[in-house]
Amino acid sequence: MSITGCIFCFQDEIQDAIHRYRKVEVQSKPYLEPSILKSIALKKYPKATANYIYYFGNDRPAAIIANLGKEGFNYIYLDPYNGKFLHEESPMTNFFTIVEYIHLYLLLPPKIGTMVVGISVIIFLILMITGIVLWWPKRKTDRKRSFTIKWNGRWRRVNYDLHNVLGFYATSIAIILAITGLSISFEWVNNGIYSTANLGKKYPAEKIIPKSDTLNINLAIAGQATDKAFRQAQQLSPKAQMFLIYDPSAKAETIGITAYAKSLHFYKSDSYYFDKYTGKLLGQLPNAQKSPGMKMNAMNYDIHVGQILGLPGKIIAFLISLVCASLPVTGFIVWLGKRKRSNSKKIKQVAHRKTQARLVTH
Repeated sequence: MSITGCIFCFQDEIQDAIHRYRKVEVQSKPYLEPSILKSIALKKYPKATANYIYYFGNDRPAAIIANLGKEGFNYIYLDPYNGKFLHEESPMTNFFTIVEYIHLYLLLPPKIGTMVVGISVIIFLILMITGIVLWWPKRKTDRKRSFTIKWNGRWRRVNYDLHNVLGFYATSIAIILAITGLSISFEWVNNGIYSTANLGKKYPAEKIIPKSDTLNINLAIAGQATDKAFRQAQQLSPKAQMFLIYDPSAKAETIGITAYAKSLHFYKSDSYYFDKYTGKLLGQLPNAQKSPGMKMNAMNYDIHVGQILGLPGKIIAFLISLVCASLPVTGFIVWLGKRKRSNSKKIKQVAHRKTQARLVTH
């Protein structure tokens, strides 16, 4: 999991460098409306549905997720200004998506994989905390030696220092990465972060999603309602760089639009709900009005991959993940050395007792 975390840290930067479709030329005209992009994307799959539409930014493509039923789903990337087809792929053909699924589920069925990963992270958390307690130097005179690696020592000493010293420096950030990872695996951790950040105070209104209240269920104008809703969201969040549109199929559901302050970042967003058939604004929750708990939950992914601090944050997350990946190896070597010394000591004690027994006999 730590190794896949290292690989995934820079996935946006690497994919931007190797895939031309992830960038488009910025134009001084508005985006094409969602209904137009959706119709272009689904020409190849007339029986498919598309409930999610992304506008990733003014210099990035739009993406439509085409649900193909039993065949899964594909991402279809289009130029948001002219609808030009740029790229199409299944998530399971993307290297970094596979790395992400290994990180989340170990490529097991999601329910089983999530449990295995979650329990492993909990054990890792316990090991880190108890490891710090066991390692912490008792005497002040030992602290300087305990916080540095003795590179000129024997290889076993260097390995011991790599495990203890690097483990100490990595622990605080590793715990944060582990807790944010647990928040992805377990709903109770997510709820715990929400309640803790809110100091136990409840905000029931921010979890209510309004339902469509119109009797007009003319599906012919549903696409127009989505276009109208998108235009309103752009006006209400004029500085937003990225938009996610949820265009539902179910009758009672509402159009949901999330406006993100920064492209490919998820920690600061405004949420809007619109009537599916008329485009009427039913409810909104700007980022400024969200509770501290909801803001913390929204930060979870960006904290977990380090991008909340930009490139320096990703570098830190990468290095800490690398250290975490090394700890089981260096720890095993330390344990193996102690086990061998213990066995060697027992053998010497047994030999000594046998020697004494022979002397007594003689």
